[in-house]
Amino acid sequence: MDVMRIGDKVLSKKKLYAIIDKTLNLRAEGLSQQEVANIMGLDRPFISRLEKLGEVRKGRKIGVVAFPIENKLELEQFLKKEGIDFMLLMTDEERWGFVKEKQGIELFNDVMEIIARLRSCDVIIVIGSNYRIKLCEALVDKEVIGIEIGKSPIEGNKLIDMQIIKNVFSTLNA
Repeated sequence: MDVMRIGDKVLSKKKLYAIIDKTLNLRAEGLSQQEVANIMGLDRPFISRLEKLGEVRKGRKIGVVAFPIENKLELEQFLKKEGIDFMLLMTDEERWGFVKEKQGIELFNDVMEIIARLRSCDVIIVIGSNYRIKLCEALVDKEVIGIEIGKSPIEGNKLIDMQIIKNVFSTLNA
């Protein structure tokens, strides 16, 4: 039910959710808490408390690149719970489709966009071949954590040991 009564007040959950969404979107666009408070007609401490309530992780921006992986969905669900800032996860079929379905300039632009997004991260976790890990280290001037799943070229999907991934994140979050 969208409307609910609390004491002598009738509240709209839809209205509350819309205000919260707009508030957080303005913050994500880079506005300060005070600027958002002024725009939305709220108190700045309320915005701070709202952000604290929804906080999943604090700190550095993390990006993850992983291919070719068998348990993509399991890894994706874990990374979403961790609040990862950028992820590029592909099965073997998806990675070959990525390069075969694009023409030269489109492929080049897509790869450059991926590199730019990775460079915006503070830490990049690369799950792939020894060659791909070294290549990523050379392309980005960031901390790269490599998890090797085989020597290049890797053929077929590889099952990712989720305990290794969880250990990396518990170390990053410590």
